[in-house]
Amino acid sequence: MSESSPPAAAPPPVFDDAFRARLADLFAWRRDVRRFSREPVDEAALRTCLDLAALAPSVGNSQPWRFVRVSEPRRRAAVIASFERCNAAACATYADEQRALYARLKLAGLREAPVHLAVFCDSGTGAGHGLGRATMPEMLRYSVAACIHAFWLAARAHGLGVGWVSILEPTLVTDALDVPEGWDLVAYLCVGRPVEEHADPELVRHGWQERHPEAARLHER
Repeated sequence: MSESSPPAAAPPPVFDDAFRARLADLFAWRRDVRRFSREPVDEAALRTCLDLAALAPSVGNSQPWRFVRVSEPRRRAAVIASFERCNAAACATYADEQRALYARLKLAGLREAPVHLAVFCDSGTGAGHGLGRATMPEMLRYSVAACIHAFWLAARAHGLGVGWVSILEPTLVTDALDVPEGWDLVAYLCVGRPVEEHADPELVRHGWQERHPEAARLHER
């Protein structure tokens, strides 16, 4: 082989029926966790999950996700206060039995989860040189969502639960975390060991919303 010859490509892995069955289990058992153990998360496992998440696709290979671990008590307190305000306001928009059901739901594990991760989209990134987003600039945020899902699956494979908290004030959370200008909040994640395991989503189990028949439908045109 000459010095200018590229290295031989490694053969791709073979994903057999057994692997596909295990992969299906991973997807099925990926749950939005709200009930966490306070047991500390292994740092090596967390870093591995972040490394795997960074393999997610992104528009123009822009990789716009920015993970921020929130550890300071005062910053966590600001996030919890925002959730409690927003949750109370959301509850008030429902009536009668639905309001009572909403009030009984556990919609966040902010007080118990040992790890809080705020995930931002760096809307000003120069990576990717704008490829693929001139007509759909929202592709940057979609890329971050893909990365979050990859992290979620990796975490589940490492025995960790993840809960995505969306009942928050994005501007207040962004200000509380003092991140660079141009970072837009996409997700606030609670991460830790789940204290219970269920194959069905919590909102199904507690009667809020069943699986929607349209979710897996393939529309033809």
